[in-house]
Amino acid sequence: MFDFRDKVVVVTGAAGNVGRAVVGAFLEAGGTVCSLDHRSGRLVGLFTKDRGQGYLHIYENVDLCERKAMMSLGERIVNEVGQIDVLVNTVGSFSMGEKVHELSPETLDQMMRDNVTSLLNAKAAFVPSMLETGHGKIVSIGAEAALKGGAKMGAYAAAKSVVLRLTESMAAELQDNNIQVNCILPGTIDTPENRQAMPDADFEKWVTPKQVAETILFLSSSSADGITGVALPVKGRP
Repeated sequence: MFDFRDKVVVVTGAAGNVGRAVVGAFLEAGGTVCSLDHRSGRLVGLFTKDRGQGYLHIYENVDLCERKAMMSLGERIVNEVGQIDVLVNTVGSFSMGEKVHELSPETLDQMMRDNVTSLLNAKAAFVPSMLETGHGKIVSIGAEAALKGGAKMGAYAAAKSVVLRLTESMAAELQDNNIQVNCILPGTIDTPENRQAMPDADFEKWVTPKQVAETILFLSSSSADGITGVALPVKGRP
């Protein structure tokens, strides 16, 4: 359905449940995919080098929270692979359990690092390439919690709210450069970890990583050239 031949796509968190689905979808659509992961060895064997009409480049031991290292990686990828057309941010983490008045600085710092600092550093590393070419797509994973706080998840809701506002601000800043910036707000994603944590839930109602990936492909495609600054809910079945 979507054609990403001759497009260079960067996916952060590529070894995660959503990241793997996103990488696979872009490869099937013919994209040249630069897959980033913070550990070594997790991406090897997940994908064949050739899949569909796409091609895979693996970058391991990537610390998204280190700005200097990310800037160097951005330059390296442009030199090795080419100018960046699409940036997909799937990195993030979740924390729940502490009430706001009991919230530890460590928990808040961790949520901000994993969900916000990682996002800012990825954009700092790869947006300059888009500015040079005068086009690009940026899609990030937000959460429904960005829209409304919930009991015992204040740090997570705050961090995802920042992701949403940064998305809206970047969309306004980059729209004249023909760069569209959006995020998606998934409901509960059907992953092995979530099934283990909520064994009594109705898994059929959850959104699948494939559905998340397909939404990201749409927002990254020419079909979404007129969409920017949007937080798109992807909830699965009611």
